[in-house]
Amino acid sequence: MTLIIPLRFFSDNKSKLSIISMILIIIISYSLFYYQEKNAEENIKNKMFLQQRDEQIESTKVMAEHISSDLKLIMSILQGLTDSIYLQQGELYGDRIEKLFNEKFRDITAITKVDGLFIADRDDIITYNMVSEGQRSFVNIDISFREYVQQIKSKLKPIFSDGYKGMDGKYKISLIAPIINREDGQYIGLIGVEIPSKDFFAHYGNINNINSSFLVAYDRNANYIATPRAELFGENFFGDKVQSFFNFNDIQNDYYRKVFSNDLSHDYAIYNFGSGERLNTGQPILLQGEPSYFVFVISPTESIYSSIGQALFLERIKIFSLILAFTLAVMILIIFLVKWNTNLDKEVKHRTIELEESNKRLLSANEDLEKNDTMQKEFINVAAHELRTPTQSILNFSQLLSMHPEKQEEFIEGIQRNATRLQRLSNEILDVTKIESKSLKLEKEPFNLYDLLSTVVYDYCRLMEDDGRQMEDDGRQNVKLYSESSKETLIVEADKERISQVISNLISNAIKFTKQGEIFVTAEKKDDRYALVTVRDTGEGIDSEIFPKLFSKFITTSFQGIGLGLYISKNIIEAHGGKIWAENNNKDARGGAAFYFTIPLIMR
Repeated sequence: MTLIIPLRFFSDNKSKLSIISMILIIIISYSLFYYQEKNAEENIKNKMFLQQRDEQIESTKVMAEHISSDLKLIMSILQGLTDSIYLQQGELYGDRIEKLFNEKFRDITAITKVDGLFIADRDDIITYNMVSEGQRSFVNIDISFREYVQQIKSKLKPIFSDGYKGMDGKYKISLIAPIINREDGQYIGLIGVEIPSKDFFAHYGNINNINSSFLVAYDRNANYIATPRAELFGENFFGDKVQSFFNFNDIQNDYYRKVFSNDLSHDYAIYNFGSGERLNTGQPILLQGEPSYFVFVISPTESIYSSIGQALFLERIKIFSLILAFTLAVMILIIFLVKWNTNLDKEVKHRTIELEESNKRLLSANEDLEKNDTMQKEFINVAAHELRTPTQSILNFSQLLSMHPEKQEEFIEGIQRNATRLQRLSNEILDVTKIESKSLKLEKEPFNLYDLLSTVVYDYCRLMEDDGRQMEDDGRQNVKLYSESSKETLIVEADKERISQVISNLISNAIKFTKQGEIFVTAEKKDDRYALVTVRDTGEGIDSEIFPKLFSKFITTSFQGIGLGLYISKNIIEAHGGKIWAENNNKDARGGAAFYFTIPLIMR
């Protein structure tokens, strides 16, 4: 019977009608599926565009905060220079000024490229000018024609200048701090730094290729200070030249007016000025409580839809592959209805599983994006909170100092302590930025690891002596720090400053979590290929809850710091080709924890 039924099924007119009907059903189903798929793709496309839009809005806000933070950091360095005893005494040039400026010039250029750091006297004559390589020095030049000179004299407070064309023809911005005698309040002169505006903003995003997302920047007068279009530098956005270029676009103009007036009720604008549709997100850069500059991120929507289209194309191939397989399976089912019924059922189940796995992967990818977004926001919130604490302390001590000058030694010590903490936090945040942007650079050189170890330990021993009272107040007594003393050499080729930073981080953690006992720091050769450094303490050990995430960001049980030290250390060591790990000293009756890291030896 099982052989006769299929033959009869295909032999009469009913079977032919059934075949035609099934084919028509397949065609209609295919058409309906295609129609539904197109609608689904359109919905996905719109959703992905909204996601891209929201990400650009958020990244523009983060960028503006980052730029503001860097400019404030540079200004704090300038204000620190104005308090120098030499400048306060009216010494505006000479060897001592040059030595003082050398260190601060390096600090500033570590943040951004600058053309020059200069001093001008009360007559607006440049008395000293330290410039970058390839730049011309402008000593004895009268700069009274600069607008910021008149502003600094009238306001007697730090100035973030508008954009201007420098003597070398490049557009710049300047950060200016007045030198005011602390005793009589008389204006002595000013300190300023010239920053090439295009190079500065290029540090934060694309400023050359207009075919992908790029940024432009304006000063407070809406004049261009950074743009991929060289012909628009220095031009006012609302001037005839720029407006003609953009065809007097009302949507664009209305959005720019809102941002320039610090009205952030609208996060974005989409418009077309004749050369394609654009998605534009802008933010003011707040300095001294008011907008000083404005940054906009502009993305051709074509490039956004192109990336979305590529993702949808891959998904479409997968779906159509499934449709084709399903169609073939149905055709085979028509011919071998009985024989292939079981196999067809298995195939459908197999394809269903593939679709479920694909959905799971998409869900996982979306969760990863949300997790990354949460971490970025957490980074900004934690960093802002931690930076605000020492900043507020410095302001409080400064106010107390003005009210009680007889206690200046106590208050100045507090200001210095919090300034050091602020600098350390700033450096950690800058290091994380370099690590996550893959711009961490190593300056490798051969050196004796034993010597470096001894130096760092010696410095910490001195620091522990100086902070003895503070350590007793924190409940840490009789904490001793040791390192091995060897006349041998252990030569490695690495970035000496970065390795010193790692060792300092590990020792600092050990001191922080050791109330009493000993800390041992050793180095030894391993397998003639690696140097192994160990920092072992007898403290409270590593909490079991944070052990699996020990080298991640923000992992800390202390009320000091933002939990970046071990994360930075891990990336520094891995950049050298080494490894870093930790363990609790469970076998040692004294307890505590041990941290290890390796770096390659010089192969001779």
